[in-house]
Amino acid sequence: MAIAKAERLMNLALCLLGTRRPLSKRELRDSIEAYVEAFGPGNGATGSDDSFNRMFERDKDDLRELGLVIETVENLDGEVGYLARRDSNRLPPITLDAEEAAALGLAAKVWQQARLAGAASGALQKLRAAGLPEDVDPYGSHGALEPRIPVHEAAFEPLMLACRDRRPVAFDYRKATAAHPEQRHVEPWALECWRGHWYLAGWDRDRGAERVFRLSRITGKVRSRGGRYTAPVPDVVTVRETVASWAGEVADRSARIRLRAGAGYPLRAKATSVLELGDGWDELEIPYGHGLDAWLVEFGPDVVVLEPAELRADVVDRLRAVAKG
Repeated sequence: MAIAKAERLMNLALCLLGTRRPLSKRELRDSIEAYVEAFGPGNGATGSDDSFNRMFERDKDDLRELGLVIETVENLDGEVGYLARRDSNRLPPITLDAEEAAALGLAAKVWQQARLAGAASGALQKLRAAGLPEDVDPYGSHGALEPRIPVHEAAFEPLMLACRDRRPVAFDYRKATAAHPEQRHVEPWALECWRGHWYLAGWDRDRGAERVFRLSRITGKVRSRGGRYTAPVPDVVTVRETVASWAGEVADRSARIRLRAGAGYPLRAKATSVLELGDGWDELEIPYGHGLDAWLVEFGPDVVVLEPAELRADVVDRLRAVAKG
């Protein structure tokens, strides 16, 4: 059985690497002898179709776990096809010294509690083979701080794969100031985590510009789209700076707010000055950059914006959008 599976995976990999266009499940089923022998041609009974689909999904996941980059492409008729481009599956030799391997091993620990735990464990085994010293235990204790990255959004995994495979996507996105979502067509670049929230940076095809999207505002499924990227992908450092700016990490002016006493400790940590007003309120001066309005809304009735006027208007607009549902 092990030999048969290995042969089936090898044939599937060669088929995906050898094609110049995406192949549908039906075409792959008819092209690979092991599938034909087990389930018959692609127009078989529904039961055989279901069994084939389950086996194909397992085989595809196994190949990806082994490192094969498989692209999923949807044509204009909605049919999904698969291929593995040779240029995406050709890597130079990789060598790691002890410090580099230990750092990557520690990074694998971050995903221990996320949906990528299995992939992280598999990656760690490959690091062992690449030279990670046996006495380095990335899952052991490294002090009082434990690295964790929360991943609750359903959009995270398909977007992570789309970033990895350089695959355009489409999804419905609800802005904080809008009552209803609208469709976006995006060339995803990278995912970044800021203040416990995940953001996607990429090229918005509809607007012809670089945009950042908060994953918690993506509604419905992330859908793959065919074709190659139309815009150059910037260096990862540039992407991180973009996400930081859109997430409110870059401030070029100040804002004054009233904050209820005993509330909003993250805001107090950012404040450049705090004045006790009495009656259960304090006045704070805080750095003001892109995204501050979205952050202030999270504190609800505990925050009142005093100035500037445009920030106050933005917060009011966001609160009204939330009230409308």
